[in-house]
Amino acid sequence: MASDFPHEAGGPASTPDQPVQAAERLVSLDFIRGIAVLGILFANITAFGHPMLAYYWPGALPDGGNEADRWVWLFQFVAVDGKFRGLFSILFGAGMMLFIQRVWARGDTRWLQARRLFWLLLFGLAHFYLLFIGDILFLYAMSGFAVLGMLHWSARKQFWWGLIWYLLGSLVFSGLLGMQAAMEAQPEVQTQPGMAEQWQAMERGWEITLGHAEAEAEVLSNGSYGAVLDYRFTEQSGDLAQVLFVAVFETIPLLLLGMALYRFGFFSGGLDPMKMRKWGWASLIGGTILSGALGWWVLARDFPPFLTQFVFNGASTLPRFAMIIGLAALLAQWAPKVADGPVGSRFVAAGRMAFSNYIGTSLVMLFIFQSWAGGLYGDLHRLALLPIVLVGWALMLLWSKPWLARFRYGPLEWLWRCLTYFRLFPFRR
Repeated sequence: MASDFPHEAGGPASTPDQPVQAAERLVSLDFIRGIAVLGILFANITAFGHPMLAYYWPGALPDGGNEADRWVWLFQFVAVDGKFRGLFSILFGAGMMLFIQRVWARGDTRWLQARRLFWLLLFGLAHFYLLFIGDILFLYAMSGFAVLGMLHWSARKQFWWGLIWYLLGSLVFSGLLGMQAAMEAQPEVQTQPGMAEQWQAMERGWEITLGHAEAEAEVLSNGSYGAVLDYRFTEQSGDLAQVLFVAVFETIPLLLLGMALYRFGFFSGGLDPMKMRKWGWASLIGGTILSGALGWWVLARDFPPFLTQFVFNGASTLPRFAMIIGLAALLAQWAPKVADGPVGSRFVAAGRMAFSNYIGTSLVMLFIFQSWAGGLYGDLHRLALLPIVLVGWALMLLWSKPWLARFRYGPLEWLWRCLTYFRLFPFRR
């Protein structure tokens, strides 16, 4: 199969069961992944310390939130939420393509990739139940299985399918949620024949959502770890079904785009750097302006539930996409210039250990917030959560580089590799 991809930009030379040599690594992938894993902590911090509903709706915070919560929400919405998950998705697609090229170079098949995804799925389920219900590993595993049959596609086909697929998914999200927001904004419509029942069903659905958030807060604020596990298995397992919806309409197309961009040389200097900077800045600035306008609209209306949901998960998908691509382009250009510096090298190390850092962060946050440990769950408003984000960032940046100076892989990266190949790999350098 290697002949299907004759040394595309950034293509690997070694086989997949060998450690990736320094000369083979695409430093831009590691650097951007390091930025993304830190950004994901910022995005998730509200859900670590409060019910998942508070992730997008400030009204789920203590006493319905305060003025600072509103402004921090706006900043996170514009600069953070969805952007780093999107970056991770594109990088995961690029990583899948890099891995399969090495698999084919060895004469193996995509079943090795499937086995790798199977173990990731199990890691994701363990993360979901044992540590944090905001897991994305299960999402990536399921999406990865879906694109296994698309690995042979040409780079152009992957790109155009990914782009069109994402745009259609954005329209689906916006259409479904936009109808609810429109009805919420028009009280006169809510009482019309044929519409009253629909509005009442929406109100009942929202009351159920609030009830679930209250129950989640109760068990995480006062329950033992055993009680938390019991609640997740009995009450929150259904949340995994929502992951499939996100996979179909967002993650799968982003994986395809990541594969195509990797093969185009997006991360390895194969594209015109001037054009990448030009379009990167244009996409980032344009997406930021549009996201800011949407966020201000919600804030000015004092966060009506259905409008907030529509803007957060529907209308923002297109400007978010522009920001994701813009960030990826600019960071890919910046990475080679800073990767060897004292700060940049730490981001590269954090990116090489993104799996361990992602799971490790959830473990640290569990001990900070849950009632049987640090007990801060439900106590801190958004502004007070930011110092904890800084602590998490410091831990990732401080431990990753020294660890890799002594060991070949991060601990979970090593375990994942061993499980994938059913063999023990050397761990220490």
